[in-house]
Amino acid sequence: MENGKKLFLPPDGLELVLASGSPRRSDLLKQIGLENFLSDAADIDETIRKLEAPKKYAARVALEKAETVRHRHPRCVVLAADTVVTCGTRILDKPTSKNQAEKCLRRLSGRSHKVLGAFVVIGADNQYVKRLVVSSVTFKRLDEQEINNYLTSGEWIGKAGGYAIQGRGAAFIKKIQGSYSNVVGLPIHEVYNALRGLGFNYKECNR
Repeated sequence: MENGKKLFLPPDGLELVLASGSPRRSDLLKQIGLENFLSDAADIDETIRKLEAPKKYAARVALEKAETVRHRHPRCVVLAADTVVTCGTRILDKPTSKNQAEKCLRRLSGRSHKVLGAFVVIGADNQYVKRLVVSSVTFKRLDEQEINNYLTSGEWIGKAGGYAIQGRGAAFIKKIQGSYSNVVGLPIHEVYNALRGLGFNYKECNR
């Protein structure tokens, strides 16, 4: 790293832990200069409860992830997030098979859907910051070749809603309203503001 380069850093003596193993979330943090953090996936049960509304589900899972990882890193600042894709009142989870991914794509084709991004930050003094960000995404109408090609690509694996806006799935996006990074996996503007409120700032890092 060059001398004098400014990074987005926590207050002196503190460390940030990202409660996720997602490379997309890590990349978004690094994009704003937050390079020095740990990644520790929470690995919790994310089963949807009976009659649980999508927004409440996203908020609950983000909170449970944050608190689980906080127990493992009690003196750190912990950031956790959960991304939920909804079409109408239906939650479109991460497909576990090509057949499920196909159903997701057909449901999204030619329609608008919501991406709910919940995140929780637990500060060193046990302060909680909780936010929920909603983005609206409109898909073009997909033909059979487009669906088959995307399924063959395997990009849908591990993606909420069965697509990746930062990958080949971008070709299907007709319109987006709200935060783009929220659709990727972390509403970075809102996360940045939350961390600033906890004392994070740009500082020179010489090494």
